[in-house]
Amino acid sequence: MPEADWAIIVHGGAKTIKAALHQRNRDGCLAAAEAGAALLRAGGSALAAAQAAICVLEDDPLFNAGFGSVLNADGEVEMDAAIMNGADLGVGAVAGVRRIRNPVILAAAVLPAKPVLLAGEGAERFAMANGIALCDSRDMIAAERLASEYAKAHDTVGCVALDIHGHIAAATSTGGLPGKHPGRIGDSPIPGSGLYADDRLGGVAFSGDGESILRTMLAAQVMQALTASPADIAVQAAITQLQRVGGEAGAIVMDAAGRFGIAHNSEHFALALHRSGWSEGKGAIHRNELEMCLNE
Repeated sequence: MPEADWAIIVHGGAKTIKAALHQRNRDGCLAAAEAGAALLRAGGSALAAAQAAICVLEDDPLFNAGFGSVLNADGEVEMDAAIMNGADLGVGAVAGVRRIRNPVILAAAVLPAKPVLLAGEGAERFAMANGIALCDSRDMIAAERLASEYAKAHDTVGCVALDIHGHIAAATSTGGLPGKHPGRIGDSPIPGSGLYADDRLGGVAFSGDGESILRTMLAAQVMQALTASPADIAVQAAITQLQRVGGEAGAIVMDAAGRFGIAHNSEHFALALHRSGWSEGKGAIHRNELEMCLNE
């Protein structure tokens, strides 16, 4: 695949997707990729594109992020999100927030601040201090999320974007595991585990069993592998490390030239990608659907 002036890839989660929901997952991821692509095409930043893409997924109750996140053991929504700037290695992350409609927007607001990660009430106080409105936590619960087809979802959402200035950004957002212990934090808001971005190498975003991804620091492993391997090989090598601890995961990767890498050991992995030179984005629920795109 030749170098790209701009490129974006998003995922809607490593999981098993019922046949009736295959197209909704493709369409949801495509809508997110298109939102980011519109900004990149106009010369916008990778950070802005990644945030816009994640917001689309957070607003869609099909995905376990933002509105429609799964419920914890107390029947409440608790959300995590992060965004990373590959230009200066800046990170903004939030965890355990309940009253934020788009957690990735709050994570982006943390980027210029001294803290890297804010949690719970402290994160929500930061939101109010920075003009981000709080909502009623009950407004984040979608009736659709309670349906049985979502009960075993690991559908953290993620994005990696490259802009025309050569800058890379990565972002993640999640409601975590269904029925989780209140206060549980997974890999998604942790740089080096759930995501990472570095203009010199590329960017990565994960989805899957958070505890397993945390134990194996998979995002860090992908970035290390990118120093010597193409994106597709780097991400596949990281996924194989899960054999040490068990669990499912999927990851999207983009190298500094805009070349994509995708790997997952889950049955499905909702995806979409777009890049300069393409007339439209491509959506899928399995890496195999995108083989021709990845090898162009």
